[in-house]
Amino acid sequence: MRRAILLLISHGLVLAIGFAAGIYTLPLLIAPPAPDAQAVTSAAQGASFTGTFRRNLKDSDALHWGEGAVSVGPDRVVLQGRLAPGPDYKLYLSPEFVETEADFARLKPQMQRVGDVKTFENFIVELPSGVELMRFNTVIVWCETFNQFITAARYR
Repeated sequence: MRRAILLLISHGLVLAIGFAAGIYTLPLLIAPPAPDAQAVTSAAQGASFTGTFRRNLKDSDALHWGEGAVSVGPDRVVLQGRLAPGPDYKLYLSPEFVETEADFARLKPQMQRVGDVKTFENFIVELPSGVELMRFNTVIVWCETFNQFITAARYR
């Protein structure tokens, strides 16, 4: 009986670790190729604003972070940098700087979701027509599936 319980616990633990590893690695396996440095540099030209994703924000941690230069223009948002891999990342524009999940939840009705982030090293996200950049001052990467703050950058 004791052996059966130990086997059940050990197999359950291995299953849980495998499931967690799968959630973490699946986005890496299905991610499209990241834009190269030349494409990102070209896309960032003509940007109206710039900001920086930093690892040391309040709700960023070892599994949820971003770093690099963010360029915001009338047609696109460009990252020259990296994000921690994860599923279902969305890019938002916010009227206030946000660095916690609680602040994100509070301000979400005032934010504008602008697109999906599908790559973890560099990205180019096209803005939908009609986005008024001057209504906002911050770019946020948010994991929609797990309601997890990833990173933010003030651009003006």
